Amino acid sequence: MLALLGQFFGAPGTAQAATTGIHVSNGRVVEGNGSDFVMRGVSHAYVWYPGQTGAIGDIAAKGANTVRVVLGGGNRWTKTSASEISALVGQCKQHRLICVLEDHDTTGYGEDGAAASLDQAVAYWKSVKSALDGQESYVVINIGNEPWGNNNAGQWTSATKSAIGQMRAAGFHHALMVDAPNWGQDWSGTMRDNASSVFASDPDRNTIFSVHMYGVYSSADKVNGYLNSFVNAHLPLVVGEFGFKHSDGDVDEDTIMATAQSRGLGYLGWSWSGNGGDVSYLDMVNGFDPHSMTGWGSRIFNGANGIASTARIAAVYGGGGTGGSGTAPNGYPYCVNGSASDPDGDGWGWENNASCVVRGSRADGAATAPNGYPYCVNGSASDPDGDGWGWENNASCVVRGGPAD
Repeated sequence: MLALLGQFFGAPGTAQAATTGIHVSNGRVVEGNGSDFVMRGVSHAYVWYPGQTGAIGDIAAKGANTVRVVLGGGNRWTKTSASEISALVGQCKQHRLICVLEDHDTTGYGEDGAAASLDQAVAYWKSVKSALDGQESYVVINIGNEPWGNNNAGQWTSATKSAIGQMRAAGFHHALMVDAPNWGQDWSGTMRDNASSVFASDPDRNTIFSVHMYGVYSSADKVNGYLNSFVNAHLPLVVGEFGFKHSDGDVDEDTIMATAQSRGLGYLGWSWSGNGGDVSYLDMVNGFDPHSMTGWGSRIFNGANGIASTARIAAVYGGGGTGGSGTAPNGYPYCVNGSASDPDGDGWGWENNASCVVRGSRADGAATAPNGYPYCVNGSASDPDGDGWGWENNASCVVRGGPAD
């Protein structure tokens, strides 16, 4: 996104060498302990606003579990140094966020003459490897943002395989994220149709695919068709960028967020703040002020299937996949340890000598499924036959993300 300027190979998705940190297993993104990790967050344009590092903590405070940080590789944008990356990762850790780090220099390669190649992006990552070694549990490397425009997009496949191979040969065993061609939107289906072979080319079997959803994804059919194609192929996918509208048309953000939630897929919205005047509508807060949210910011953080109600803090931070940061609609903080802090099951927990709310409980404002029934406090444990319906407190409830949701 240049917004600031205008079936099975053994088992598909099974990590081979990289199981100590974030990795892919059976088509899912999981942590080192094997628990699912579903990204919920937004992008922060660090390379253009290096003085706005407070944004990372502000994004976490709104409830995100992930931040995608825009870096420069020194080919088009100012190079983000190894020391800067170390500081950024440190801030992510401080605020219990997973860092997705991306080299923005590749945006629109093949169509934009100023863009860098994926080979150049690999050279950048090699130059800052010292800051990334040992961070596999906290960092996902997004090799290059939107690394192919619309011209000769078919070359994306071989270029992406080559970049992955070079990264592994250089000793990177992090989860690698690869963006689609066609400025990230993959309207040609190039990434979709070649994802299996790209995944198989990774010696670590630890590649996550990222589609950017803007005007191409204007209807529920288009959104669901694309997302479901990866789920059905058991290949890991995140919506690495999306907005509610863009210069190429309206975006069906409601379906993007609802389907991502129901299928357990990550999403990362564009972007926190600082977009150029022609696309300033994509700012989530005005002027990096967390107290001045825009309509888009309110939608993605606090709306249906939004970040605040669906994000779960990474297990590596002690979240166990059940807790989260942020504030419930009633003004109380969410419980970091989820239902473990709520022994009587009423949705209210007790942490750090203060009351907190268990996400998805009856005390949470987002505790009712679209069909009007409450969500089950105990999730699938209340649903022994797996049909999505549970039974708690002598009443029916819906398992969040299940067939009845």
